[in-house]
Amino acid sequence: MHHSLNQKLKHKTLFFLILMVVSIPLFSQDKPSIPDIEKVYLHTDRSTYLAGESIWYKAYLVYAYNHLLFDHSGILYVELVSPDSRVIARNNTKLIGGLGHGDFELTKSNGINKLGKYQIRAYTNWSRNFGSDFVFKKEIEIIDVFESQKRANSAAAISKMDNNNQNTISITKANLDIQFFPEGGSLLENVASVVAFKAADKNGNPVKIQGQILDAKNEVVTMFASVHDGMGNFVLKPVKGEKYHAKITVANTTEIEVPLPGVIAEGFVLGARKIKDTDILSIKTNEYTLLKYPNSNITLRYASRGVSYFEETVSLTKGSLSLQLPKDNLPEGISQITLYDEEGRPQSERLVYINKNQDVNVGLSTNKRSYKPREKVILKVSSKNSLGEAVAASYSLASTDLNGVKNEEDYGTNISSYFLMESDIQGKVHDAGYYFDANNINRFRFLDLLLLTQGWRDFLWKQLPEVKENPAYKVEKGINISGRVKQLFGNKPAVGNTISLAVFNKSIESFTEITDNDGAFSFNDLAITGKARIMLNTKNKKGKNNGMFVLDSIFSAPIAVDYKAKTESTNHTTEMSILSNNIYRKHIEFDVLPENILDEVVLTGKKKEATMKTMYSNLANSYTIETDTSPFTDIFQLLTQAVPLLEIVNNELIKFSRNSGGALIVINDTTILDPSIDETEPLNIYNYLSSFHPDDILKIDSDNSAVATMMFGSAGQNGVIMIYTKTNKDYTSGPTKKDLQSIKKQIVGYYEARVFYSPDLKNATEKNRNAAIRNTLYWNPYVHPDPTGNSQVEYYNSAVETEVKITLEGITATGIPIVVKTNYSIEK
Repeated sequence: MHHSLNQKLKHKTLFFLILMVVSIPLFSQDKPSIPDIEKVYLHTDRSTYLAGESIWYKAYLVYAYNHLLFDHSGILYVELVSPDSRVIARNNTKLIGGLGHGDFELTKSNGINKLGKYQIRAYTNWSRNFGSDFVFKKEIEIIDVFESQKRANSAAAISKMDNNNQNTISITKANLDIQFFPEGGSLLENVASVVAFKAADKNGNPVKIQGQILDAKNEVVTMFASVHDGMGNFVLKPVKGEKYHAKITVANTTEIEVPLPGVIAEGFVLGARKIKDTDILSIKTNEYTLLKYPNSNITLRYASRGVSYFEETVSLTKGSLSLQLPKDNLPEGISQITLYDEEGRPQSERLVYINKNQDVNVGLSTNKRSYKPREKVILKVSSKNSLGEAVAASYSLASTDLNGVKNEEDYGTNISSYFLMESDIQGKVHDAGYYFDANNINRFRFLDLLLLTQGWRDFLWKQLPEVKENPAYKVEKGINISGRVKQLFGNKPAVGNTISLAVFNKSIESFTEITDNDGAFSFNDLAITGKARIMLNTKNKKGKNNGMFVLDSIFSAPIAVDYKAKTESTNHTTEMSILSNNIYRKHIEFDVLPENILDEVVLTGKKKEATMKTMYSNLANSYTIETDTSPFTDIFQLLTQAVPLLEIVNNELIKFSRNSGGALIVINDTTILDPSIDETEPLNIYNYLSSFHPDDILKIDSDNSAVATMMFGSAGQNGVIMIYTKTNKDYTSGPTKKDLQSIKKQIVGYYEARVFYSPDLKNATEKNRNAAIRNTLYWNPYVHPDPTGNSQVEYYNSAVETEVKITLEGITATGIPIVVKTNYSIEK
C-alpha cells in the first residue's frame, strides 16, 4: 500500500510538471550577470506539536526574481535545530521541478530530548553562496500536555487572560528598542518630512507607545502614538540648527527619552503616499539646495530584488514635485526607488509595496459546514481565472484541529508573506501574515509603516548578490559520489585508474569510471533512497589495487547554527495554555494516556554508557549516545550535533568556529589525528573519519578552552575532540593501505518520505485509537488541479467535537503564491 501511494504522488507530480512552463529564468538571456538565486519555502502542517507526533512539510523552490518554480538544485537540506542550537535531524529532500516533501518524527530516538522551541530550516548547497539570508527558517514548538506542572500553570494562565493585545513585560530603557526613521533616509532643514518609528522589547515583540517630540528648549513640537505593532509616524518640519528628541511613555508609566536623527542642510527627500487609490511619489528639497543646484536633473531608479527595471529623469525647478508611481512596470512585491542627483550620487531612497490584482481565483470548499465525529469529508479545490479557465498550480493542504484556539488572527508566516515580503527583509517580521490577509482593510497602510522602519533598515536587496567565477558551493543536481585517486605517497594523481562502485540499496547496482588527468572521477545522479551500502575500489591499468582515495563529501555538512529561542509575548503563552488544556482533555476523554501517545519515544538502547569514565573526563562538553541505533546518517552529522560551535569547512577542515586551525582529534584516548603536523593533511583526517559509522560511537567529548592546551600542549591550541567507539570496533590503528584503496561505508541518500495516515475509524485498532484524537486530521503535499482546474480529496474526521481549520498553500505556474483557508465544525 505504501508503495502504491508513493507512485500516485509521483504521477501527480509528473502531471503537474507537464502543465508547468519550466524554462530559463526571464532575466538570464538579456542580463547574464544576474545570478541564479533560489528562494525556498516550507509549508508545514502546524507550528505546535506534541512529543511523538510528526512534522509534515512541502518544499517550494523558486527563482528569486519572479517566483517561478525553479528546476535548478535537486537536493534540499531540511534540518531541525534544537533549543540548545544543535542540528538534531536532517533530511536530504529530493526536488523535482522545484517541489519536494518530507517529514520529521519528533521522538527521542530522533534527537528530541527536551520540550521547547525548535527551528526548522531549509537550504540548498547553491544558496550557501549568498549567505544565511537565503536560508528558510521557521520556529516550531514541542509541548507535553501531560506535565502536571504545566497543567497547573495552564489553568492559572487562562484565569489571568490579558485581552489588550500587548506584552506585559516590564519595559525599561535597557530592554526597549525604539528607532526613528525619516522617510527617504534623512531629515532636511525646512522640509516637512514623515518620520516613522518602531518599538519592540528585548525579545523583538512589539510594544505600544505614545509620546511627544520636543526641541532643544523642551518645547513640544508634535505628538505621536503607535497604531500597529509598535509602529506609527508623524510629520516634522525641522528648523535650521535645531535638535530634537522624543519623550516616550510606555504603559502609561515609564518615560524614556530618545534623540531623533540629525538634520542635514542640503539634499532631497523622496516620499510615497496613496491619494484616492493612486500611488504618488514626491520629491522635496529646500531653498538652499535649489539655489546651489538650480534646474537640477534628478534620476529615479526603480528596482525589485536587486534588479533594475528602468530609470527616469525629471527636472526639479521648485521645492517639490509629484509624479505617479509606475506600478504597471514593476513586479509584485517590494520595490526599491533610489533618487540620484546630477552627479549620480544617491541622495534618498524609498521602499514601496507593489500590489497586483492577479487573475486567479482559488476556491476551497467542503461538502458540509458541520460534520459528525468520524464522518467522511469531501474537499474540493478549484483553481481558475476570471474566464473559468484552469490555472495550473501545485498546492499543499493541511487540515488541523484548532483545539480551542481562536482562529481569527492566524497571522503566522505563509507562502505569500514569505515570497512577497519576509524573504526580502532581514530579521523576523512580527505577524507577517497580517499584511497578506485581504480581510484587514488597513494592511497596506501598515505594511508601508513596516517598510519605512524595519524594511528600510534591513532590506536584503540593497545590492545585487555576486557570484564568483568559481563559487565555493556548487549546484547539486543529484547525488554524486566523486573524488580523486592519488599515489599512496605524495600528491601525484593516479591517472587512468579504473574505479568500481557497487551500491547496495533497494537493488544492487554497479558502475565503473576511469580517472582523468587529475586522478578525478565522478558517479553522477545516483538514485539512492534511504540507507545504502557502497563499495569503492581502485585498480591501475594492470588490474592491481593501486593509489589512495580522496573522496568528496556526498552531502555538504550543515551550515553554522545561529538560532536562539526567544521568549514569546503573554498572548502567545495564554494561547499555548488553551491549546495544552484542550489537547489534554481530549486524551483523558478518549482514554489515550501518555504511555500510549509516547510509545514512539521509547529508547531502544540503555544509558549504561552515560557514566563512562575516561582519562580526559574533565573536558567542557560531553555527548553520550543513548540508543543502539543512531538517527545520524554519517559521522559528521553526529559531530555537528555533539560538539558545540563545530564547523566543517569545504568538507575537509574540522574546526571550532572561533578558530582558524583544525581541531585535534583523539580516538579512544590512543590514536591522535593532529592537523597541525605537516604529514597529516586535514583532508586525510576527514577521509579517515568518514569510515566511522555513527552506530559504532559511544561518546564524544570536546573542549575549545585553555583546558585543551593544558592537556595536549600546542597540539590542543585549536581545541580537542575525543571520540570513543564500542569495544568490538577497532578504529584505533588508523587507515591501512587496503583501506585507502577500497572503501566500504554506509550512506543515507534521499529521504524516503512517509505517507500521511488518515484512517476510517470504524475499525477499533490501537493505531486508530490514537488517530481518533489526532491533531492533524489530513495532510497532502501534492494537490494539483486537473485540466479543468478542479481537484478533490477525501478523508475521515477525528472522533473529537471541535473546530477544524483547512489551509491550502501553493504557487501557480506563473509564480503567484496562493493562501486559502476555511473552517468547519465537528459536532455530535
